[in-house]
Amino acid sequence: MRIDRMLGITIILLGREKVTARELAQRFEVSVRTIYRDLDAIQQAGIPVVCLSGSGGGYSLMENYTVDRRLLNFKDMAAILSALRGVRNIASTLDGSPGLLESTFEKISSLVPQDKAQEMEQHLERLVIDYLPWDTSPKQTAQFRMISQSIANNELLTLTYRNLRGTTNTRVIEPMTLLFKGYTWYLFAYCRMQNDFRIFRLSRILKLEATGQPFQRREGSYRSIWDSYQPASPPVKLVLAFAPEARSRAEEYFGVDELSDYSDGRLLAQVSWPEDEWVYTFLLSFGEHIEVLEPPHIRKLLCDKAAQIYNVHKNK
Repeated sequence: MRIDRMLGITIILLGREKVTARELAQRFEVSVRTIYRDLDAIQQAGIPVVCLSGSGGGYSLMENYTVDRRLLNFKDMAAILSALRGVRNIASTLDGSPGLLESTFEKISSLVPQDKAQEMEQHLERLVIDYLPWDTSPKQTAQFRMISQSIANNELLTLTYRNLRGTTNTRVIEPMTLLFKGYTWYLFAYCRMQNDFRIFRLSRILKLEATGQPFQRREGSYRSIWDSYQPASPPVKLVLAFAPEARSRAEEYFGVDELSDYSDGRLLAQVSWPEDEWVYTFLLSFGEHIEVLEPPHIRKLLCDKAAQIYNVHKNK
């Protein structure tokens, strides 16, 4: 992570009289050009980096310079630490140890004045960001770690995947990026079966194997797919009426401001969603506490599904 590397470079410059760009590149396992960009960014942030020319040259900080805690105020540090604490939990799950993010967390924490330490801890208890699901199983943890390590080492993965339509196949992929969006984990990768970039939902990966075979990372970003994503099914406008018994759950999904009072005491919601199996399952999950007012074909579809459920259970 670049912010961690830049902070590490600053710490090194604070503790040493001078250091060369090549030393820093070897220390952080990046190119010298990347170090030049980091040093330029550090300068732009207001930290006076001095370039010493000549055979014994290198980089150092201006004499008598120390990091001014006022560069980050209390709210800045609280926001950074809250975010890092959540991401640190993921790093521990992915790598098996907190690693660099733990070091970054400690470095930022050290900037908090001693007389503000207790106040900071209280502040962090008010806002907790945790991206991990409640029920992370050992299998999921192993899956996370395998993907994370394969991305870091540029190693091919073989996965057996079942898509939304229920089609299952095995393919070789070049893992690029782990993504967390909408309470769900995704993997952006180059698929050698499709000869193109794809995004895979981790919950649909049935089997995952590390091949140990290296690949050359391609130019490409998940944003190219994410920004142009179009739902497979066209959207359908739904008008839903929720019984008072389902008020709390309806408010959780739609928010209080998106619901209106219906004439008979029920709550009304109007949404436009891509029509797929998830929508049907979501509506059925409310049981008798929901009525689909529009469109008519969704009403009929739910009636048919309810009849099928009845037929499955009536003789049991």
